[in-house]
Amino acid sequence: MVGRAVGGMDLEHLRADYRQSRLGSQDLLPCPFEQFSLWFEQAQAADLLEPNAMTLSTVDQGGQPSARVVLLKSFSSQGFVFYTNYNSRKAQAMAENPQVAASFLWLPLQRQVSLVGTVHKISRAQSAAYFSSRPRSSQIGAWVSPQSQELRSRSELEHLQQEMEARFAEGSIPVPEHWGGYSIRPHRLEFWQGRPSRLHDRFVYLQSANDTAWVARRLAP
Repeated sequence: MVGRAVGGMDLEHLRADYRQSRLGSQDLLPCPFEQFSLWFEQAQAADLLEPNAMTLSTVDQGGQPSARVVLLKSFSSQGFVFYTNYNSRKAQAMAENPQVAASFLWLPLQRQVSLVGTVHKISRAQSAAYFSSRPRSSQIGAWVSPQSQELRSRSELEHLQQEMEARFAEGSIPVPEHWGGYSIRPHRLEFWQGRPSRLHDRFVYLQSANDTAWVARRLAP
């Protein structure tokens, strides 16, 4: 039985025809990380709001998938790095199952990038270096939030903020033991460019059998 649309909204006729650009094999760089870097620079040049917003998908030991948006903070051929609370729900899922997926959606450019790989914690030194570059308010926030835990009210969180602001009123703020970075090492990266009539351009990079090179293949939309 199909449920009744809430508020009378007609979503079945919401659609857009993508005609802004195209992606052919001749446009691809040999390395997927270089291709990502090119597209990311173009997303930044287009002045998109938080082009580093990345949907991170995890699966826990019970097979339950979850997805949420995190912010990419650095990337290289070694992986895609983001930071979070080590006691959070996503951290628990990654501890149980390090296989993850992530995606970037840049709608104004009619582009999407998705990747699949394995996640691991980065070094404490690397996490500390990034933490020291954050605004002081964000550093306080890392201490304040018991991420993913139930709160009785907003005032409870604000009270914790006041406590931490008083605790760290002077001097530098240390990195919490429960906070740090992760790196996703991908073994598959896909680049999607919207095209008319839903006949989009899709290319996937896969590692060769000896993991020393990447091979790009066109996929059906």
